[in-house]
Amino acid sequence: MSLLDDLRSADMLLVDGLHAWQFELHEQAQGEQLQLHIECMDGRTRRVWSFSAVAVSAAVAAGEAGSWRIQGAEGEHELVCLGAISADNDDQDDDPEQEG
Repeated sequence: MSLLDDLRSADMLLVDGLHAWQFELHEQAQGEQLQLHIECMDGRTRRVWSFSAVAVSAAVAAGEAGSWRIQGAEGEHELVCLGAISADNDDQDDDPEQEG
């Protein structure tokens, strides 16, 4: 699996420990095939990161699943791709006709 695969299925990211739910993959941005753009608030400070297609493809998987190390203009960053948690609201287990 690659960082790009994880990004396509992620609903939120952790960037250097900060929660970022606003991120976009831009196709053909600035003459490249892909650019990753991430924004979040750190207290009252707006933080913005941009990574090129080369940086995304060169990202290295870190210890746990969904965790990546990526090189940006300011140095190395840790990205963790997170999926949304969804619950099934179907109460099939409570139906006495289905119990055997």
